[in-house]
Amino acid sequence: MGAIENLHNRINLTTIPFTERGSRVLVFRKGDTLALRMAERWEKWQDRVGHYRQRPPVIDQLTLLGADGAPLTFTPDTYPHVISLLTEAGQFDWTFLDAESLLIRLPPGRSGLSFRAYAQSGQTDRRGCTLQGRRNIACTTQARLLRNTIQIVDEEVLQVEMQLEAAPGDVLLLNITPRRAYNRSLPDAAATIEAARKSWQAWFESAPPVLDVYQKQYEYAWWVMRVGLLNTRYFFTREACVPSKVHYVGVWHWDQFFHALAYRHVDSRLAEDQLRIVFDHQLPNGMLPDAIHDEGLVTHLTYPVDADVTKPPLAAWTALKLYELSGRRDFLDELYEPLLRWHNWWLTFNANHNDLCEYRHPFSSGLDDSPLWDAGMPVVAPDLNTYLCLQCESLGRIAEILGYADDAARFRADADDMAQAMLANLWDERRGYFVALHNHEPLHVFTLFNLLPLWTGRLPQDVVERLIQHLTGADFWSQYPLPTVALSDPAFDPVQMWRGPTWVNINYLFIEALQRVGRHDLAQTLRGKTLELLMRHDDIYEYYHPLTAERPPKAAPIFGWSSAVFIDLAIQETISRQRNET
Repeated sequence: MGAIENLHNRINLTTIPFTERGSRVLVFRKGDTLALRMAERWEKWQDRVGHYRQRPPVIDQLTLLGADGAPLTFTPDTYPHVISLLTEAGQFDWTFLDAESLLIRLPPGRSGLSFRAYAQSGQTDRRGCTLQGRRNIACTTQARLLRNTIQIVDEEVLQVEMQLEAAPGDVLLLNITPRRAYNRSLPDAAATIEAARKSWQAWFESAPPVLDVYQKQYEYAWWVMRVGLLNTRYFFTREACVPSKVHYVGVWHWDQFFHALAYRHVDSRLAEDQLRIVFDHQLPNGMLPDAIHDEGLVTHLTYPVDADVTKPPLAAWTALKLYELSGRRDFLDELYEPLLRWHNWWLTFNANHNDLCEYRHPFSSGLDDSPLWDAGMPVVAPDLNTYLCLQCESLGRIAEILGYADDAARFRADADDMAQAMLANLWDERRGYFVALHNHEPLHVFTLFNLLPLWTGRLPQDVVERLIQHLTGADFWSQYPLPTVALSDPAFDPVQMWRGPTWVNINYLFIEALQRVGRHDLAQTLRGKTLELLMRHDDIYEYYHPLTAERPPKAAPIFGWSSAVFIDLAIQETISRQRNET
């Protein structure tokens, strides 16, 4: 079977919505009704309408009606390109015509639908109705309308009911848009569904092959990576992947680095755009924003401390990985100077007296609630300085490719110097790992990030061995490694974000670290364990319980970077086994 058939009914409409590339519309099931939520933040209205995760759907309680006007029960039958709702009155086929329009093929005969719309005003017409609100809605059909009403529920909610008699091929178009211009042009349903199928098929066929054991989850991961893309709007300057369309709507810039690793296997321009959207909003001082939403940027927060906020410096590392697969030298030339400004921002505005850099806001680490920040900020952290060491190394390689020999030599020397500064200031010989410092004193918490300098590839062999002993010991080599806080640490909590769960993007970094220091056996084992973890559930989550592989209660579903990591690791494992077989 092909990918589309393998994903039959994987979209359950309860926890996994029906949606499409670029679209902000999410179709969920609530009993025998549907709800259409918007993957939009609405920052300027949030005080009134609430946070987007709890905000009422823009269309709610959408009920299919029989010939007598009574509500119909339905059984969903879903594929990536179309969902069919099977009822006594016939089959209602739903597909996306475009990012703002859902096309519904109606069963011949009498049927109908009713729904509540989050809107303030509306009017009926001979083809359906139009509604005006924070998002405008048009409902259009060529079927004969037998009943077509709008009733006011309250100042923000309207009740719409339509009963109609459809001929074969008749459709109903739902258009939800922030614009004043509606889409009310009705296409052929069969052609639209077939075009959607072909578009999905082409997407799946562009992906490299992987081993059969990974195939079904690999196809689902590619589904996540496609539907996670949002189209351009306002500050959203490029088509870009959000971390989770139902949980985190916006671009958080270190997520983009992992998303790009997956996209590079199917579309080099799309992969590059995951970085470009971040650099489109680079500040004059070189800083990159923490997050980008339709309505603006996150560059400064007052909670839990008052400071500028960004994300870890992995951009140069990612750009180099994209180039290594695409060979697109021009992309490196495009980003080189912005990357230099980004690197200099860290060295200029975040320097510590010990020749290292420090985090001044915990969210800049990406590890929002890690126990590393419990004593307060700023913190000279091993992970940050590891990233900067790798950034120097990557900038040196990029400079070499572009022919800037002096820059290349300088960055290679800087990478060596930073590794030596970590050894001099952060290495704890008694503990056998790198400590974080707050107010010049070591923090007595043991996290996975205390071991991350392994990734630099620039440490003495005795230091490497001690770090690997910790990594593969009882504290971190759990049933589903790697927990982000040592199992023996009092702060360990297996279900609280960065206080213990396994995050597979961090596993990805340690797999590369182990490869760099020549421990290919351990790298392959960790890769296999990470892939196994990501296949434990139908969905792919933000983070996992390191002992049971269960989804912690707050872990986001349909998660982008976890899907991207699965894709890249499955490709790595496939290539590795093929090489071993030959």
